[in-house]
Amino acid sequence: MADTVAGGDAATETRPIPTDLRRARVATCVVFAVHGAVTGSFAARVPWVAGHVGVGVGGLGVALLMPGIGAMVAMPASGRLVHRHDLRFLVRVMILLWCTALLLPVLPTSLVLLCGVLVLYGAAAGLADVAMNAHAVVVEQRYGRSVMSSMHGWWSVGGLVGSAAAAVAVRVTPDARPHFLLTAAVLAVTGVVAGSWLLPHRPEPEVDAPPAFALPSRAVLVIGLVGLCAVFAEGAGLDWSAVYVHTALGHPASTAALTVATFSVSMAAARFAGDRVVRRVGPVATVRLAGLCATVGALGVVLTRDIILVVGGFALIGIGIAVVVPLVFATAGRIGPHPGRSIAGVAGIAYGSGLIAPGIIGGIAHLSSLTVSFAFVVLLTAAIAGGAGVLRPTADT
Repeated sequence: MADTVAGGDAATETRPIPTDLRRARVATCVVFAVHGAVTGSFAARVPWVAGHVGVGVGGLGVALLMPGIGAMVAMPASGRLVHRHDLRFLVRVMILLWCTALLLPVLPTSLVLLCGVLVLYGAAAGLADVAMNAHAVVVEQRYGRSVMSSMHGWWSVGGLVGSAAAAVAVRVTPDARPHFLLTAAVLAVTGVVAGSWLLPHRPEPEVDAPPAFALPSRAVLVIGLVGLCAVFAEGAGLDWSAVYVHTALGHPASTAALTVATFSVSMAAARFAGDRVVRRVGPVATVRLAGLCATVGALGVVLTRDIILVVGGFALIGIGIAVVVPLVFATAGRIGPHPGRSIAGVAGIAYGSGLIAPGIIGGIAHLSSLTVSFAFVVLLTAAIAGGAGVLRPTADT
């Protein structure tokens, strides 16, 4: 019964969906795609930013920690913002702020200034992330069935499109400044216009505002830990799969790049299919199967040196972890009287995982090998399967 509430049932599958709700779902997908496109645009231009500032690999590594720190610092404020403001207004403001933040990395000329602007960049990302996920939870609740996974799928598509557009822009001019300016303008207009179709939503007036700062509740913490495992595995796949294939297995850079692309496309495709799986078997069984799929893939990476099996293993990791974070956010949005605060708590834990993942993988590799590092990923994906039960709705949610 509880699993059915989250996944949907036959009645909700067949009942007519109001036009304004359909539009709100489309608009939310567009906002997710815009958010992903900003991320992809910046990621593809990191080498230019490093050259513009004049930092080496070590300095760049420090600078790239800053967006995660900025996002985590902003998380406590995001729950209160979601409570105080109409969600349609808040999402439009935050997505505009996030698009504008794309201009920040071109401004600094020193490492210290770069770190400072990337903290602000990460804070804007985190605030927009919580706002749009809070709105996505409202849309999903009114649909009465799972739609969250496909929204995150559009984030993945946005990231891929942003990266591809950056690759084209590099051929036109190596200077990222005109590229970032044009991209920020186009994405800002797209996000704000799409935002006019979002649902107006405020919390019930009798619900008190959440505290300015509070530790996550036990329910939020355990759900966040499942998300932590997924985000860690995602970071390992995105940041280290190419290094593993090129350095540890000795394959050319083109094969390494293909491995990252396979991982990313597999994850995006699985997110679009995820909602149907959730509706059929429920969120708990979906996450359990997803964890097992990712574990099989991670074992394939660790136990073989055959490149086809390794690339296939990374594809299975991407497929397995794809639906976990969307379902974690959806579950968090049903906890307690302050869904924005719960989503912010889960997001903070997830951002923390993304922040530490590259360093932990690299540290284990330094002490032993990258193969051992991915053996650690096996443990985390198995933990996703084992911890899937915490996503089961209860009377408190």
